[in-house]
Amino acid sequence: MENTLYYGDNLDILRRYIHDESIDLVYLDPPFKSDQNYNILFKEQNGSRAASQIKAFEDTWTWTQESEETYTDLVTRGDRVADCLKAFRTFFGPCDMLAYLVMMAPRLVELKRVMKSTATIYFHCDPAASHYLKILMDAIFLLGSS
Repeated sequence: MENTLYYGDNLDILRRYIHDESIDLVYLDPPFKSDQNYNILFKEQNGSRAASQIKAFEDTWTWTQESEETYTDLVTRGDRVADCLKAFRTFFGPCDMLAYLVMMAPRLVELKRVMKSTATIYFHCDPAASHYLKILMDAIFLLGSS
């Protein structure tokens, strides 16, 4: 849908509302796996920092039952993404980095689905996981997911 702003988990939005091969440009600015929590800080009228804060988001990851279920769902597909995630698990074991990559994988797969063949993706990340994300993206975008 043109000029529509969606609010919510991007994985749910992609699956429910975005049609195959309908997107020309993706700018992705996900959590970076910085292992920090971020707050919205308020200022007093005089500009000094106020004691009031609201948690904006957590950028900390742990291997949970949900991580395991998502991993299992992705691996049972038997495609290049599954191969990549199995290799990561062999290398890392179930840990915070694997939890982060397992969270990112289905979102990247859905982005590939909705992008036109001529689309461009810009992925904003930092060195914490960029090298692993590059391998995962290669499995999805360059090597194909089958």
